[in-house]
Amino acid sequence: MYRIRFHGRGGQGMKTASRLLGTAFFLAGYQVQDAPRYGAERRGAPIFAFVRAAKAAIFERGIIREPDLVVVADDSLVPVPMAGVLQGADPHTVMLLNTGESAETWRHRLNYPGTLLTLPAEAAERAELRFVGATCAGAAARLLGVIPRETLAAALHQELAAHGEAVVQRNLDQALAAFDAMAEHAGCVGEGAAVGLDRAPAPAWVELPVDPADAAAAAIHAGATSVEVRTGLWRILRPVIDYARCNRCWWVCSEFCPDSAIKVVDGRPEIDYDHCKGCMICVAQCPPHAIAAVPERQFSEAKA
Repeated sequence: MYRIRFHGRGGQGMKTASRLLGTAFFLAGYQVQDAPRYGAERRGAPIFAFVRAAKAAIFERGIIREPDLVVVADDSLVPVPMAGVLQGADPHTVMLLNTGESAETWRHRLNYPGTLLTLPAEAAERAELRFVGATCAGAAARLLGVIPRETLAAALHQELAAHGEAVVQRNLDQALAAFDAMAEHAGCVGEGAAVGLDRAPAPAWVELPVDPADAAAAAIHAGATSVEVRTGLWRILRPVIDYARCNRCWWVCSEFCPDSAIKVVDGRPEIDYDHCKGCMICVAQCPPHAIAAVPERQFSEAKA
């Protein structure tokens, strides 16, 4: 099985790179998984995407811990621990960096045990960040050595067709330039061994203590909080219960309220407006849609 990880920052097209490579693998006759993973959904935040490809069915799931190929679109991520660029890399792993420095410089910095390559400047065009995802996918396809050039082009047309011919052509030029530039290293990435259950890492269990409900629940009236802080003053929308539609399924709205600002009296939910911040979670969760979001100004005018 081939296991590939793409590392980059939000906006650099790592999700697109994994899709391009995954589709190219599929068109070449492989079973494929490809997916991105990121935390903060914003431009510039570290993200990674992964691709698995094999001729047989793929039973692995989750992130790739033992990659055969690591592609890094932004070399500033290498020293960032949370980016996890070097996680699981061993002498078998090939690393491809998009960088303005030489491969030898990076080998010395990282004391890297495996093969470390850099994208040639003419293929990378570092200023063209919009197309770096296609560049990385093209280079990765050549390093794997099992994806023909025309298959890569077909995958790119298939994945990017909705963006128009001009965008497709610009990405195609970048991807094929990178594919051609890595010809010297074609096929240097080998398939990793299958990971059986006997080699599967043990889960990192976290023991959680059991706290009493008044400590574990998010209750404004519990200890270590202040009932005198009228968080309801923050509110711009007021949840209003229509009791004619209420099913008395009180456990839904009261349990989902993050501040326990909904109490239940004889099976009837009542909202503590002194401490309801107006998050409207109860409005979204109410099964019969008996809770409406009313602007505070409108409520005040109606009351007056």
